Amino acid sequence: MMIHFLDVEPTLANQWRAIILFGRNAASYKFALSKVLLSLSPSSDLIKLEELALPFAREVCAHLRIAPRQATNSSSRFLEACKQWNARELTDDQLRNATAKLGFVNVIDAFHNLDARKLPNRFFVDERRTNGGIRLTDDFWRLNAASSPEGLKHETESRWRLVETAWELGLNRSLIAFDAQTEDLFVSQSHRRQAVTSCRHALNGYQKGHCFYCYAPISIVPGDSALADVDHFIPHVLKPFLPGNLDGVWNLVLACVGCNRGMEGKSDRIPSIASLGRLHARNEYLIQSHHPLRETLIMQTGRSTPERASYLQTVHSEAKRLRIHDWEPEQQGRPVFDVS
Repeated sequence: MMIHFLDVEPTLANQWRAIILFGRNAASYKFALSKVLLSLSPSSDLIKLEELALPFAREVCAHLRIAPRQATNSSSRFLEACKQWNARELTDDQLRNATAKLGFVNVIDAFHNLDARKLPNRFFVDERRTNGGIRLTDDFWRLNAASSPEGLKHETESRWRLVETAWELGLNRSLIAFDAQTEDLFVSQSHRRQAVTSCRHALNGYQKGHCFYCYAPISIVPGDSALADVDHFIPHVLKPFLPGNLDGVWNLVLACVGCNRGMEGKSDRIPSIASLGRLHARNEYLIQSHHPLRETLIMQTGRSTPERASYLQTVHSEAKRLRIHDWEPEQQGRPVFDVS
């Protein structure tokens, strides 16, 4: 599934997304490094570990305050140093030194690693032994120039929040739900809701920053004129008449304003059967990418790929029976996240 993701529009931004979305996670360090690199304005290509260490550690420290578990391993000298800094038991200099020594042991080597294939481009090269740091490549600068670093940071943060919540609470016990009022994903524990992340930020990477329906560019940055709407693929108005939970993650997509509520938009009509295939492909991306929403999607739609396809077809057919007419938008760009 990740191979298909990169075969369709393998831009630098989508390669960065593949790193964040499809890499296996034994610790949260890849997310911290991603956010720091996207935030840097270095004066040279060479970034010394001493320069990288404190911003990197502070990202981890901030998340430790939210979720104490930041790795699958039960012990980590680096995480202990971060906890000590949070408790004001270490100075900034001590945290910087500990991070430079302990924090980058695996993450720099593993950052570009994906399960099934190598990325065609690399965003930095490891020069720790020769120059004491990493060297940013031309592809990194092209990424920054051509993409929205803020959007990629939101996507990284969202993935991080989902992963750490999964580690902390356990996926099978804490399935993730959608709050239509706040447009957040949340978990329920001890009869209390815990907001996890914005639904926009969680889903945008799998749509590669484009409208689910017409492929127009969309944004997840608050206040942006192209800010995406969170849309129910099968219209929410049909919830009383259809099986399953239409507020489920399986039924949520990001759409441009024109497609969602424009003059020729979808409104409460049923998307075409072609769009249904796209929804199935999007859900399979989530399931096959070790995504924390995996268990939620499986519980909502089926244990196997054929079961999930059949579930979507059943709900779509029943919705079509109720609404009769389907809807297909005018395309604003070429397909960028379909799977053939």
